Amino acid sequence: MRHALRCTSLAALAVAAAAGCTIPPRPGVPVAPAAEIVPVDSHVAMYGGNLDEALRNPVIGNKVRAMFGPDWTAGQFAPTGARSYFVGDTPPRRVRIEGTDYIAYTGCVPGDCATRPVLLLIREGGEDIIARVDDGGFSHYYTYGNVGRDAGRLIADSGMRALAPFRTL
Repeated sequence: MRHALRCTSLAALAVAAAAGCTIPPRPGVPVAPAAEIVPVDSHVAMYGGNLDEALRNPVIGNKVRAMFGPDWTAGQFAPTGARSYFVGDTPPRRVRIEGTDYIAYTGCVPGDCATRPVLLLIREGGEDIIARVDDGGFSHYYTYGNVGRDAGRLIADSGMRALAPFRTL
């Protein structure tokens, strides 16, 4: 009995110590920027009231299709293509990532929202677009405009984490 109590106490101490420790990233490893949900204003629906409407928007829809290129209908996402992810009627949200505001649309492959969600981030002005498409444990990143692929990955990951409580499964 005494041995079991000692082991339990030691295990609890180890868990508490591990939970309280943070390890800084190695030098040179990029850190995802901070993201926060910003209150919605009238401009948040400027490209559409949901993801489907945003894709029908002549300005944004054309840029999204150009950003994905051949992956829009096949390619990396064969046979379904990225288009099958862009379904959803969730209203857009405003997300601030490292001081920059984005309009965020979320969606998913119907019937598989838990493992196949999508995030579309449109920077204020509509010139820069970032997308993260999750495909059953693998994340694919796309950028349009003046956004590098690595920066887009970090921004999309931050946006996805900030919006996680609002995603419907």
